[in-house]
Amino acid sequence: MTTALRTLRNYIGGEFRDAADGRTIEIVNPVTGESYATSPLSGQADVDAAMGAAAAAFPAWRDTTPAERQRLLLKIADAFEARAGELVAVESENTGKPLGLTASEEVPPMVDQIRFFAGAARLLEGRSAGEYMEGMTSIVRREPVGVCAQVAPWNYPMLMAVWKFAPALAAGNTVVLKPSDTTPASTLLMAAIVGSILPKGVFNVVCGDRDTGRLMVEHPTPAMASITGSVRAGTQVAASAAKDVKRVHLELGGKAPVVVFEDLDSAAIAQAAEGISVAGFFNAGQDCTAATRVLVQESVHDEFVTALARAAAGTKTGRPDDPGVLYGPLNNANQLTQVSGFVERLPAHARIETGGHRVGDKGYFYAPTVVSGLKQDDEIIQNEVFGPVITVQSFRDEAQALEYANGVDYALASSVWTKDHARAMRMSKKLDFGCVWINTHIPLVAEMPHGGFKKSGYGKDLSAYGFEDYTRIKHVMTSLDA
Repeated sequence: MTTALRTLRNYIGGEFRDAADGRTIEIVNPVTGESYATSPLSGQADVDAAMGAAAAAFPAWRDTTPAERQRLLLKIADAFEARAGELVAVESENTGKPLGLTASEEVPPMVDQIRFFAGAARLLEGRSAGEYMEGMTSIVRREPVGVCAQVAPWNYPMLMAVWKFAPALAAGNTVVLKPSDTTPASTLLMAAIVGSILPKGVFNVVCGDRDTGRLMVEHPTPAMASITGSVRAGTQVAASAAKDVKRVHLELGGKAPVVVFEDLDSAAIAQAAEGISVAGFFNAGQDCTAATRVLVQESVHDEFVTALARAAAGTKTGRPDDPGVLYGPLNNANQLTQVSGFVERLPAHARIETGGHRVGDKGYFYAPTVVSGLKQDDEIIQNEVFGPVITVQSFRDEAQALEYANGVDYALASSVWTKDHARAMRMSKKLDFGCVWINTHIPLVAEMPHGGFKKSGYGKDLSAYGFEDYTRIKHVMTSLDA
């Protein structure tokens, strides 16, 4: 008996519709490895329609008062909160995430972040007027940029969609958002909720693959392109956007160093190992800020590795409805192959302390894994694994810790674990990463910016900085003699 697949549709101009040419993609539940829905494989006609709807809606949305945009965004936040159970269920089917953790760790931040940007909508102001030339008054206006083409990733489909659309809408822009081709379901549920509150055309969702995303970025209508994804995808977006001199906002990969110093006593080492384990394995390590590259000072290296391996061995992966699991499966078959490949290609000097294998033969589950004995130029140190694999290196002193920490192409997030305040301050100054946590790893708040340097991209998510990224600056000068 064949189970009928659920049909997902684009959301364009206030209505759900199939791809113009009828093409679809099958969507797979990563827990089972089986298809459960079809999603549009959108082409040029669909992108044209979405961009047209967003462009048509922009003038009226731009001219709404900040108070009105705030009111509507707060309604969206309230609606998400009221329908949290539905959102969690669909997101879990999308990704295999544990139900309980998705409800407690993702929905509340989403709601809070929308409310933050709702408030930020009323702070869309320029500098005060002033006379910088005799007989002239200057004013600085801060305005929305226009239509925004946005591409969200598969690791946090709902949360990353909020990071995209909330600041853009708050600033007065209209949006065409593309979810990942493997995880469109929760974004389309969000579209139904958002669409019931906002004017038609302000928020649009187009599903499809990387070619769909390319068509969105290359389209002449958007004034800005924003993507959270791989470095390869980011460079392609930047190159495509350059043809029309579009603004670009890139949040790309990460390879976060987690630097553990010898001044931690045994109790602190055990506590740090437990915290780092959770920060490394949460969401199956599919997080560009995950604590998966640990650097430990030589004198406490062995003790820390033992504690970390113990914490990892006690970490459980499994089905979304199992209350004891920390993380579910990897998102898709290609990701399972990628993670497995990194471990299979480990050099001879590496040692698998625990894990290092697939779990079960159904779905895309991978065991919590700790690998020690690694060197700075090893593939698994230099490249993003994006899976539940924590690597461990040792270092001699602070100088070598910085050399190793900064010695990768990514520069998104990092953490320092020490009881020495001066050392923590020195490290936070010299670590070349957009975020430095001290004696913790991975907490984020709406008020503080998130974004990296180097190949991790540019632009900020969250905070007033992220809000300002979706605005443009205009100078207005008027003669006092006219």
